[in-house]
Amino acid sequence: MTTTRRPALLLAACTLLVACGAPDRSPSTEETAVDPSPSSSPPSPSPSSGPSGGAARPDVVQAVDDLAAALGVDAGDVEVVSVEEVTWRDGSRGCAQPGMAYTQALVDGSRITLRAGGRTYEYHAGGSQPPARCDKPTE
Repeated sequence: MTTTRRPALLLAACTLLVACGAPDRSPSTEETAVDPSPSSSPPSPSPSSGPSGGAARPDVVQAVDDLAAALGVDAGDVEVVSVEEVTWRDGSRGCAQPGMAYTQALVDGSRITLRAGGRTYEYHAGGSQPPARCDKPTE
């Protein structure tokens, strides 16, 4: 082997070794929590803005209003238990329905847990869709 080829082959071998040892950066198919703990500043019991409480997140307000309407109670009777930021694994936002097709892309969103009348309800939000009640979560 000539001396001019040796450095080129050594460089090529090193490049291949580095490339083979690079970590896999492909997206995971698993749901990953962005912030698995409840929000650090829990929303006020009433989702509406008040003189001292400030405005609540729009998706939380929508979820509270939807649950209150569905149960026929005042929004003030709906307690926000937790709000978790999550990345859903697909367009079903963790609430897949049998026979439905969903976009196969990660969707940033949130899991909103509410309580009313001694019962707990889960709402899933994310993407451009409003929060939806999820009675049978798939994730």
